[in-house]
Amino acid sequence: MKAVVITEFGGPEVLMVQERERPTIGSEEVLIAVKAAGINRPDHFQRKGNYPAPAGVVADIPGLEVAGIVEEVGSAVTRWKVGDQVCSLVAGGGYAAYVAVHAAMCLPIPVGLSFAEAAILPETIYTVWDNLFRRGQLVAGEGVLIHGGSGGIGSTAIQLAKAFGARVFTTVGDAVKGAYCEKLGADVVVPYKEQDFAAVLKEERVDVVLDSIGGSYFSKHIDMLAPDGRLIHVNAVGGVKVELHILKMMQKRLLLTGSTLRARDLSFKIELTQAVYDHVWSLIGQKFRPQLYKTFPLEDAAKAHELLESGDFLGKLALVI
Repeated sequence: MKAVVITEFGGPEVLMVQERERPTIGSEEVLIAVKAAGINRPDHFQRKGNYPAPAGVVADIPGLEVAGIVEEVGSAVTRWKVGDQVCSLVAGGGYAAYVAVHAAMCLPIPVGLSFAEAAILPETIYTVWDNLFRRGQLVAGEGVLIHGGSGGIGSTAIQLAKAFGARVFTTVGDAVKGAYCEKLGADVVVPYKEQDFAAVLKEERVDVVLDSIGGSYFSKHIDMLAPDGRLIHVNAVGGVKVELHILKMMQKRLLLTGSTLRARDLSFKIELTQAVYDHVWSLIGQKFRPQLYKTFPLEDAAKAHELLESGDFLGKLALVI
């Protein structure tokens, strides 16, 4: 099969299409003929050597989410049959013509969606549902601050937060991204290069912060969160070491948490898959739409990563086969 391989750690140019052996499946797995693969920031980190694949996962083929057609089913699989159209979160190996996944990790492609649209769903929806709604306990009527609203996580979080009745605040880099986030449903958009988001939101009640920045934002979040507020970290591109005023945390009864998804064990991911299906899947195409900005053929994975690094896009990118 064809696969995009990280030939060495470095820039986008290290991504090259090579021939690899087609995966074999176990009794509880299915083989997916991949039609599209979502592109995510962790793929960029893996390519640069900063985010290694978990043990037992192919180390040099990136890709954390796919959509395609079931090509083969294991002997113990009863839910899926050859020819079914599915999408799935994977721990790696998604930039390839075939991928083997546990059958319980597959979800049906929602009616009306293309393979490329379906391929960009799992990674961000799983991340947002687990962090914003399960760890962050966001409920209707609460205020949530989502940084980087125009990106994959941000555009997903805005839509889901609005779908469940929250008041949404977000930060963006420019006016185009701001207008995009307003169209998605954001109530207040702050251009962070021009305005201090903490000052703009001073009169708003912020119950939950979904943060991918860390660093200097940390103390602002502690100060602006309402009593019983929750600060949820899903990345820390602005710095991983911060200073915590413990007394403020105690006085406001704040919950500080965060998580990563890729290295979690299979049982956790299967349970999360079911939760996403139960709570989110029926919203797709209704209150939630996949935000596909552009697709690239598999052979142009390097060009896709160049655009990913530039940040000059809205929503998500995908490879198509």
